[in-house]
Amino acid sequence: MAQLYFYYSAMNAGKSTSLLQSAYNYAERGMNAEIYTAALDNRFGEGQVASRIGLKATAHLFNSQSQLWNEISQLHAKKPIHCLFIDEAQFLNKQQVQQLIAVVDELDVPVLAYGLRTDFLGETFEGSRYLLAWADKLIELKTVCHCGRKANFVVRIDQNGQAAKEGEQVEVGGNDRYESMCRKHFRELVW
Repeated sequence: MAQLYFYYSAMNAGKSTSLLQSAYNYAERGMNAEIYTAALDNRFGEGQVASRIGLKATAHLFNSQSQLWNEISQLHAKKPIHCLFIDEAQFLNKQQVQQLIAVVDELDVPVLAYGLRTDFLGETFEGSRYLLAWADKLIELKTVCHCGRKANFVVRIDQNGQAAKEGEQVEVGGNDRYESMCRKHFRELVW
């Protein structure tokens, strides 16, 4: 029986690497693994999931208007999907998480969603909020703060090298704009 998995972490914990490795494992066994990623994150090229260690794969794109149930059920009717992977799952909305649950429950396709738990202010993203509430399995991927403690927050760095304390929730960037930190250091800089 299929399940919905949510793999969450701060930045630089290997979410995309884990996704790509798992998708490769399915493909290596001749199984159909489909990958989706957020259209707004095109740092590595449009329709690409890439990891910092150089792995990458082509992906379908989703945005806030995407009707994932319709798209995925059509793909599944053409060629059965053995596993569905979602990168940047924090950018899903409530209805899209519900649609992924329908993929699991109605199509019996496992869905593995990977994303950030919180934004640069420590607030949950909409997609993460509902995945944390409704996923069958929650798996935390860990990374470390500069002090060596587990990092579970992300700090956005402004143009002056300081921690941002306001701004839009979504601003795409990598190591040049964000740093993963433990709660202690996050509190000191952001709260």
